[in-house]
Amino acid sequence: MTRHLRILAVLLTLSLISAGPADDGRWYAGDYSFSDELGGFRILSVTGSGTKTDPIEINEELDSASPVTLVIRAARPIQYHGFPEGAFHLRVVALNKSGLAWIEFEFELQEILGKPSEFYDGLSFDQTNPNPNFISSSRFARFENRFESFDRLRFTSGHADPLDRPAFGFFITDVTPVPEFYLVQDPRVPFS
Repeated sequence: MTRHLRILAVLLTLSLISAGPADDGRWYAGDYSFSDELGGFRILSVTGSGTKTDPIEINEELDSASPVTLVIRAARPIQYHGFPEGAFHLRVVALNKSGLAWIEFEFELQEILGKPSEFYDGLSFDQTNPNPNFISSSRFARFENRFESFDRLRFTSGHADPLDRPAFGFFITDVTPVPEFYLVQDPRVPFS
């Protein structure tokens, strides 16, 4: 009987994850929740557990080429998944509904909204053990990982046309985990 209840609980959890945001407007996956509450874009779905083989995948649409901010919160006590606490693999798939081609795409981590992450806050794109194999993009051939005086990951040498869906993968670590932090996403367009 207990086994059947566990199976039922897992099935219910999976159905809730794929059904959409929770009553609080957040999308839950792994040990975190994700929110588009600051505006400028819309989350379409969130799946995955945060491991390398099952990254948390956020499907979203951006209506403009302006920077947008994803709010990330710890949804429950952080679990150990074979890598440090406060760490997870993330894949962002962004539908370009801006009407403009993106020629670069940049991500920036912030522990305090509006203030770039710094070395001492512990939040980074795997600064303590950078592994280029954890960073990928379906449309951009190169990336630059800048750790100081901020934590930014810029994808270059490619483009994403309107209605294209570029995918970006990377590993986020927070060696001093905080309950809430931010991921600024900044699509870049050509200057005329």
